[in-house]
Parts: sequence; C-alpha cells; structure tokens
Amino acid sequence: MRNLDKYKGIIPAFYACYDSEGEISLPKVRALTEYFVEKGVKGVYVNGSSGECIYLSVRERMQILEQVMEAAKGRLTVIAHVACNNTRDSRELAAHAQAQGVDAIAAIPPIYFHLPEYAIAGYWNEISEAAPDTDFVIYNIPQLAGVALTPSLFAEMRKNPRVIGVKNSSMPVQDIQMFVQQAGEDYIVFNGPDEQFISGRVIGAGGGIGGTYGVMPELFLKLDALVRAGRMEEACTLQHEVNAVIYQMCSAHGNMYAVIKEILRNNEKLDIGSVRKPLEPLAAQDMPVAEKAAAMIRQAREKWLHNE
Repeated sequence: MRNLDKYKGIIPAFYACYDSEGEISLPKVRALTEYFVEKGVKGVYVNGSSGECIYLSVRERMQILEQVMEAAKGRLTVIAHVACNNTRDSRELAAHAQAQGVDAIAAIPPIYFHLPEYAIAGYWNEISEAAPDTDFVIYNIPQLAGVALTPSLFAEMRKNPRVIGVKNSSMPVQDIQMFVQQAGEDYIVFNGPDEQFISGRVIGAGGGIGGTYGVMPELFLKLDALVRAGRMEEACTLQHEVNAVIYQMCSAHGNMYAVIKEILRNNEKLDIGSVRKPLEPLAAQDMPVAEKAAAMIRQAREKWLHNE
C-alpha cells in the first residue's frame, strides 16, 4: 500500500502572480509560496484553474513552478498541473515538473474536441510516461472540461501504476464516494468544490484542493481539523460561514480571482497583481464587494481561531 499521507490535508490552488504590466512576477510567486508555508497548509497545487493555466505559456508555467519549488524548499507537498490542449506541450511540462522534484503531476482531459475514452486515457498515459518517477493525479472537472471521468475510464487509468487518485471537482458529492469505493485505500480522492468541503471529507475524500483556500487558509485548516475530530455540528456552521464568503466573492462584476487577490492585499498585505484577460479585473463598483468579503474572513478568523 502506498503512503499517501503527504497528500492528506489542505492544499490550496496556487494563484497566478502578475506585475503591473500583466506579466508573470517571479518575486510575487516566491512571496505567495512563503505565505502558504507560513499558514501551515499541507501543500500547493500549481498551474491549475486558479493559476489561470490556460492563459499562460508553457515557459511561464515552467518559470512559476521553478520559483515555487525554490521557495518551498521541501516544506510543501507540490502537485503541478501540466495539462495543455496538446500532448506534446503537456509532456514537456510533465518532464520539467519531474526534474524540479514535484510530488505529483496532474492533468485535466483535453478540452474542445470530445475525444473517446481510449484517447483520453492515451493522452493521460503519455503525459505520465514523460514523468515516470512521479505520481499522477487525474483532474475531474466536467463542468469546465466538457468531459467527465467515468468509472470505466478510471478503471482503465488505474492500470497505470503512477496514478494515485483523483482531484474531483464535479459538483455531485456522490462522485467522490463512487471513486473512493471503486479504488480503495491505495488511492486518494481530493474534494474539489470548496462549498462542499465537509461533505466530500465525510463521504471519503482524503483531503482537499481548492481555489478559495488561499484567501482563507486558516478557516479551511480549521474545517479539516473539526472533521477529523468528529465535531460535525461546528464544522457545518463554519462551512456555512465559508460559503457565505464565497458567495460574496462571486457577486462581483470582475472575476472571482480578481476579488481574491484584492482580499489578499486587504487582509494579508500581499500583492500578487490582478488577472489575465479575458478574465475580468475588478471594476470600481467591486471594491465594496471585496472589502466586505475581506471583513467576513477577518470576523470568522476571530470567531474560530482566537482561542488557538
């Protein structure tokens, strides 16, 4: 049985970090990495959806990962999302990630063209072959990728000994239970939708990877601790408060990640820039939305963490 402990816990999805001209800022990447180390999270998921991966070049994604690894210095579990919409670029990123010493690579299926399952399996296996000494995580996000991980496709992928589990971001929490039951204890399923963190954990997820963890890591660490301790009434109350923050962040005109980055400036004095077009930056009318969300996080931290 594999040792999956390094993947169990709170793993924030790493945000894209830009300078004032909208170019990748390597000093800001290092600062964000150090922020996550200081917050005490289990690891980071680099160059995924929250990292705006589909708007970044292969070279930019390599530069980001290099800076994360250099700054983390082994203090974080690092999962690098390496999928591009062609196999060649994905393999290049996978080989680079292994050379950097990441713990695992991950990949969504190819998007736009709807490929048959055998072609998706071939794509994932070719990526994995480019990093033969590195764990592989399937990223299931059908609402964005346009294709879902089915039990038959998952069964086929488990023939690859490097596959260790699934980052499940589909909305039905039942999918987590299905993958857990199908795969057994030698695999890990990560809860993806942040709004159902405790539901995913209770039904079998071994940890979580989430896009809003980074703006309120203490609250998700507390949620995870409450679940582990079996204090489910408290966990439910905190989940509702976390969800209220998420709903507030999603109510802006600008993209949610632009709101998140404004909250980080407000609450943490951490400036990692805005978002890359075509994602919408904050509009003037969004500032009260971001300020309210930041205040909600501060209030929740005071309520839940003041005795710790």
